[in-house]
Amino acid sequence: MRKDINTHIKRLRLEGLPKDLRQELKKARVQRGWSQRELGSRVGLPQMHISGIESGKIVPRYDTLLELVRVLDHDLLMVPRALVPAVQSLIRDHKRRDAQGEPEERALYADNGEEDEPQKVHDDEV
Repeated sequence: MRKDINTHIKRLRLEGLPKDLRQELKKARVQRGWSQRELGSRVGLPQMHISGIESGKIVPRYDTLLELVRVLDHDLLMVPRALVPAVQSLIRDHKRRDAQGEPEERALYADNGEEDEPQKVHDDEV
């Protein structure tokens, strides 16, 4: 009377990485001009494994995914759900500026060309 234990166990691993994550990994690799083989050599994986990850046939371990993301000059980050729309908006803005050729770094405050001059104190303010 052996019961099938597999019917009571939930699958913990994903079937594949989400499509948008796989697309972003591939996009970051291509933007660097790297082949799958070159990316694989940088993280110690064969080209076939990189291909499997990008196609969704292979689900990498967390440490492998983290290494891939970091080698591609990105990062994984936990964001509170309430802040996800704000973070997505920042990412869209960043991508838009990149597409328009604007510099990545911008001054925090606009420079209107005026030098900082000491404020004059009026007699009635003292």
